[in-house]
Amino acid sequence: MISHISASYVYPVVGPPIKNGVLSIDSIGAIKGVYTPQEAKEKQINDIQFHEGLLVPGFVNTHCHIELSNLKGQIPKHTGLPDFVKSVIKLRTSDEYELNLAILKADIEMYENGIVAVGDICNQLISKALKVNTPVYYHSFLEIMGFNPDLAKEAMKRAKQFKDDLSPLPVSIVPHAPYSVSPELFQELNAYAEYQDGPMTIHNQETADENAFFEQKTGGFLALFKFLGQDISFFKPSGKTSLQTYLPLLSTDVKTLLVHNTYTSAADVTYATSIHPNLYWCLCPNANLYIENMLPDVNMMRAAGLRITLGTDSLASNDSLSILSEMNLLQERFDVPTEELLKWATFNGAEFLEIDRRFGSFELGKQPGINLVEFTEKDGKVILGDIVTRLF
Repeated sequence: MISHISASYVYPVVGPPIKNGVLSIDSIGAIKGVYTPQEAKEKQINDIQFHEGLLVPGFVNTHCHIELSNLKGQIPKHTGLPDFVKSVIKLRTSDEYELNLAILKADIEMYENGIVAVGDICNQLISKALKVNTPVYYHSFLEIMGFNPDLAKEAMKRAKQFKDDLSPLPVSIVPHAPYSVSPELFQELNAYAEYQDGPMTIHNQETADENAFFEQKTGGFLALFKFLGQDISFFKPSGKTSLQTYLPLLSTDVKTLLVHNTYTSAADVTYATSIHPNLYWCLCPNANLYIENMLPDVNMMRAAGLRITLGTDSLASNDSLSILSEMNLLQERFDVPTEELLKWATFNGAEFLEIDRRFGSFELGKQPGINLVEFTEKDGKVILGDIVTRLF
């Protein structure tokens, strides 16, 4: 059975917004038609349910740590990343019931906030049961770590076994961050890249300490390695920023998401885009404020024409798991147009996760999820509200 819904504006994402547009959908939410009011009239579509608000596709959260959901409110704000990492290590629990309950609640929260797909950082098996059964699509990014070059082969061996244990879920083995992965481990990962399907992701320049570490071997990561009991006397700084140091070690054939980019400069962007054609750039602004009290240079990134996606990071570093909240913040601080924000929140994320045949836009045959979002209009601009209702 086909039903028809309309709203103040319909945002197909692949085309301009349609005032009083009409969506035709079947019983499972597959798109059967996207019409202007005139086209709907010509097709004699009369039984239309109208909503005040914006009809937009389901949101894609390209960076989340659902395994940290039990840490909500436990880590103070503005600690800086090195101290934040120490807190996570100290507070991670082995209480399976507590963690399972927190993960379930986080998944429900994302579903209710209109999120249909998630790129989730994975370090344990505990989220597997939920991911197999939830209506939310998950691509698990299995993080590999090891800054000691002598341990690269063993780290890769463990990751391969972990990936097998997560089957049949979609999984990619990915580097955690440049300061936690040795060049030798990057080489092991690149050698394996041709045998695994799916995209790659890495935390990038989330703190000024990261650049300081690679440029001069200074900053807060020295204390972090000491806390971890790791001898890094072998490490020699490159004299370059973090991004300019590690990016040549990554395969350029794989879609790669750089996450956070809080301290990424225009020079970094120029360098990165000149050597890697398959980059996406994820913004998690609420988490950036929570940890570093700093935001990326979004205007510079927009001017550079980067493919931007959005993430929530974890409840250890965010007050909620809401992509709409991330969009609200970006619109408030950087005046990003709603149409552009929605592309970041839907189509770009689906394209990166390689699920754009189903998600990301209102196009015939897709089943992207349908959200109703409150809005206001000011000076001819559509401004996003802060409430989302999931219609499908």
